[in-house]
Amino acid sequence: MAEPEQIKATVFSQARAEVGTLDLDPDVFATPLKRGLLADVVRMQTASWRAGTASTKEKGEVRGGGKKPWRQKGTGRARAGSIRSPLWPGGGTVFGPHPRDYGYRMSRQSRRTALKSALAQKLREERLTIVDRIALAESKTKHVVAMLAALQIADSVLLVIEAPDARVERAARNIPEVKVLRAEGLNVYDLLHYHHLVMTTAAVEAVTKRVTA
Repeated sequence: MAEPEQIKATVFSQARAEVGTLDLDPDVFATPLKRGLLADVVRMQTASWRAGTASTKEKGEVRGGGKKPWRQKGTGRARAGSIRSPLWPGGGTVFGPHPRDYGYRMSRQSRRTALKSALAQKLREERLTIVDRIALAESKTKHVVAMLAALQIADSVLLVIEAPDARVERAARNIPEVKVLRAEGLNVYDLLHYHHLVMTTAAVEAVTKRVTA
């Protein structure tokens, strides 16, 4: 079987000037769209974010009720042993929620395939922009705004950098619908949530290595 052809992508500068091309790994960027798998991974991610702090008191945890409300016979009323009974207002809850962890894990292979599928779909929909680097003169929001304007991106955008860069991360954090992620933290939920994806060449290489290793 013939190997798939290499995918070439244009590399831009921050001012959207073409500065070269980058060979993209077809094992990543030619992955078909897998809607069901993407939905499963997003469900896994959001489940792990649930606080799981809902808590109710059962009969034995409700305050009071140490004494029988009235004698067993002769009152004309129904028998009652405790005001903490679930049948009484203010009584305990039957099978109510207790603090728990909703998180679960899918296989590494499934998570990697979903990430590759989401990346490939960004490329197919022409919503992936690769830049040679993201470098700001100052840690100012206006520099990120100017860069996105030069790249002709007006939608929500996910900026992916290869290594920690406090200047870029700090400059972008106050812009609505703009998020900066390091390559090691790239995930399916954010790829689907943000309309456009901007990656540095180093980030593309780091992510490719991560999902194909």
